[in-house]
Amino acid sequence: MENLINSLLQYGHLNAQQIELIKKSVKLVNLGTGDYFSEAGRIANQVAFVEEGILRVCYYNKEGDEITRYFIDENNFAVDLNSFHLKLPSTEYIEAVIPTRLFVFHRTHLENLSSIIIAWDKIVNQITNRALMEKVSRISPMLAENAKTRYLEFYNRFPTLANRIPLHYLASYIGITKHSLSRIRKELNP
Repeated sequence: MENLINSLLQYGHLNAQQIELIKKSVKLVNLGTGDYFSEAGRIANQVAFVEEGILRVCYYNKEGDEITRYFIDENNFAVDLNSFHLKLPSTEYIEAVIPTRLFVFHRTHLENLSSIIIAWDKIVNQITNRALMEKVSRISPMLAENAKTRYLEFYNRFPTLANRIPLHYLASYIGITKHSLSRIRKELNP
């Protein structure tokens, strides 16, 4: 929980009473590999802080292919913002790539914190803005490049994720087949 509190403190001051209230407002959730934090077709009513593990945001295209949009690792927040704010069914899934430990705020707890902690909305807005910027940078911007360049770009931008994510998810993210990714990795690491 210390990582969550430290993350919140980056965006604003919280006194000891407020920190205790926040600690009482979250619940620890453990997801196994393949478990969903959020599912398409349901309204997102929770926000998670990734304490340990990796989540991926994915969807199914019109052909039924599973497409990975981006990954969320430790010390980052996870939520389908559109679904959460507009109270509309989500179009994406948020799934655990590996066993993942989350601290989860339910919508009602967030609303309660907002009514009690004066600085809460400012903290949440700053976190949301940062998350949006990171989301844009994590969504694969390199699809115009060749497959090898896309993999190298991912590896350079997210070196701690490259060896923790199953090949088929990484291949989906950079827009190539699992076989092509295996060949590229073999070429780069003979």
